[in-house]
Amino acid sequence: MRTVAELEERLARPSAALVDDLDKLEGDLLILGAGGKLGPSLVRLALNASQGRRRVIAVSRFSEPGLADALRDEGATVVPADVADERALAALPDAANVVFLVGAKFGTSGREHATWFTNTYLPGRVADRFRGSRIAALSTGNVYPLVPVTSGGSTEDSPLGPVGDYAMSCLGRERVLSHFAETHGTPMALIRLNYAVETRYGVLVDLAQKILADQPIDLATGQVNVVWQGYANEVTLRSLLLADAPPYLLNVTGPELISVRQAAEALGAALGREPRFTGQEAPTALLSNASRCHRLFGYPELTPAELIEHTARWVSDGGPLLGKPTKFERRDGQF
Repeated sequence: MRTVAELEERLARPSAALVDDLDKLEGDLLILGAGGKLGPSLVRLALNASQGRRRVIAVSRFSEPGLADALRDEGATVVPADVADERALAALPDAANVVFLVGAKFGTSGREHATWFTNTYLPGRVADRFRGSRIAALSTGNVYPLVPVTSGGSTEDSPLGPVGDYAMSCLGRERVLSHFAETHGTPMALIRLNYAVETRYGVLVDLAQKILADQPIDLATGQVNVVWQGYANEVTLRSLLLADAPPYLLNVTGPELISVRQAAEALGAALGREPRFTGQEAPTALLSNASRCHRLFGYPELTPAELIEHTARWVSDGGPLLGKPTKFERRDGQF
């Protein structure tokens, strides 16, 4: 993966299992939030896996120039719309299957009201509008508390303990969606994702940028989970078959516990730079156990070592970045 075209092709390459699973679903697929950081690659993956057997409807405000035209040219039915507008939401085409990707993370401090509107109120409006559909909705592992690094990470049955307005509003999203699932009998799957990576953003890109800028890397959050974005997209689409009422819960991340220090050292070696560190590893971190996901869908196709290699090459070659740091090192929930 040396170019954007090669990266996008890899992200949009469906497995045979995804093709088979989508064949089991009847009706069109509508993707809300198709213009976000993972939306375009998920739309392309759905198009390739559907092979023309259903409409893939991409809905977004489409603030990125040219993106709507590009997705339309690739076969998507593109609907520019702000789903926060009640009339626009009501006017959206019906679809038997809905993937909900809309959310807000950054800028929480000082704009808590907007975060709660986007992450908690709006999902309820969407669930009410598409009460007759099957819905897979993106959530986050941030609904869990920090746990001991020796624990193996939080499972779907672990106690919840969101820290900060972002995480609390995401738990609010889950609660509101669960209400509509039980009230209307709408089958849903809630995807608790952390941390998805590809060569333009993610924890590994954050570390590589700090190394190149000779900025110290805070080790307090000394361990993380990461997962290849292509795998996360595939699981999100395949989870539509698991949708249920009450919602089916699914942690999505990689099987490994990644040492931030070791990942930075590997990136530094590939970049020809010596990383600098500050602080010491705390005994707790935000960690998820995704064994349920791996049992259902197998392991991600790219290992952490391969992701580090691809990221280092991309960053050293000056490849374009999305400019959306994860802020994974924050332990106070302030984003």
